[in-house]
Amino acid sequence: MPKTLAAYRVLALVVSFFVIAVVGGWILKMVVPEGTTWHDIGEFTASISPIHGVFYMVLLIITAVLSRQAGWSVGFTVATMVLATIPFVSFWAEHRATQRTRELWATYEAEAEAAAAQ
Repeated sequence: MPKTLAAYRVLALVVSFFVIAVVGGWILKMVVPEGTTWHDIGEFTASISPIHGVFYMVLLIITAVLSRQAGWSVGFTVATMVLATIPFVSFWAEHRATQRTRELWATYEAEAEAAAAQ
């Protein structure tokens, strides 16, 4: 599970930065006039949007795998997947999922040690 958790954390952070860039660029395109530097930045972020989409799909797969390995509930898994789509909240969702996974992992290890001691 540590490798899966590490992969999840990296992908979650990458997707979080991408979602901020994509949404920020979309807002820039809507607010600033065409031909300005800020509008061009918004256009650039529109071009990286498909890359963000690919990373998000991979994140969903890794989240599902981690969910099965860590024993997350279905609600927690779905919430984690949905929260990854919200700028800035996605960082909190990654932290929350990492914390929950570490707690569950520690519980499983303690139970395994107790069972081995008997």
